[in-house]
Amino acid sequence: MTEKKTIEEFLGELSSKAPVPGGGGASAIGGAIGNGLGQMVANLTIGKKKYAEYEEELKELLERMKELQRGFTDLADRDGEVFAPLAAAYRLPYETDLEKQYKDQVMEASLLAASLIPMQIMETCMEMLAILSVLAEKGSRMAISDVGVGVQFIRASLTGAAMNVFINTGSMKNRDEAERLNERAQLMIDRGTEAADEIYDKILKGLKK
Repeated sequence: MTEKKTIEEFLGELSSKAPVPGGGGASAIGGAIGNGLGQMVANLTIGKKKYAEYEEELKELLERMKELQRGFTDLADRDGEVFAPLAAAYRLPYETDLEKQYKDQVMEASLLAASLIPMQIMETCMEMLAILSVLAEKGSRMAISDVGVGVQFIRASLTGAAMNVFINTGSMKNRDEAERLNERAQLMIDRGTEAADEIYDKILKGLKK
C-alpha cells in the first residue's frame, strides 16, 4: 500500500523502469500532500481564540480532509491496479476474428477502468479546492502561505490526473463514452484551475503587502 511506503521507497519505484507508479499515482500523492497542508492549517487554527467563530466549521472540514487523504492514497494504489489488466490486454493476440473481438472487448473495458480512476482523483481535487478556499478565508494568517502551497499541489494533481484520462480515452473505440469523459474532465480542468489560480493569486497579493 502506498500510504505504508516511505518517501524514499515511493520515489525509488516512481523513478524505476516499472510502469507503476506513474503519472496517475504521482498525481494522487501530490493531492495527498496538498491535503496534508490543508489539515495542518486547520489544526493550527482550531483552538485559537482569534478564530473561535470558525472552530466548528474547521473541525468538520478537518475530518473531511482526513477522509479525502485516505481517498488520495487509495486512488494511488488503484491507479496501479487498473494498469495491469490494460497492459495485459495490449499483449493479447489479434489475428483471428474471434481474437480481435475478444481483445477489443477487453481493451475497451480496461481503458474505461483506467480512465475512471484519474477521474476520481480529479473529483477529489475539486472538493479539496473548495475546502482550501475556506481555509484561505478563515484559516490562521500565520499559515496562509501553506494554503497557497497546498492549492498548487492540488492544482498539479488535478491537471496531472487529466493527462491519464485523456491518454486512455484517446484509445477507446466507444467515442461517445470517450467524449463524455473528456468533456467532464475538461470542465473540471477549467473550473479547477480557475479556482486554484484565484485562491493562489489572492494569497500571493496578501503576502506581498
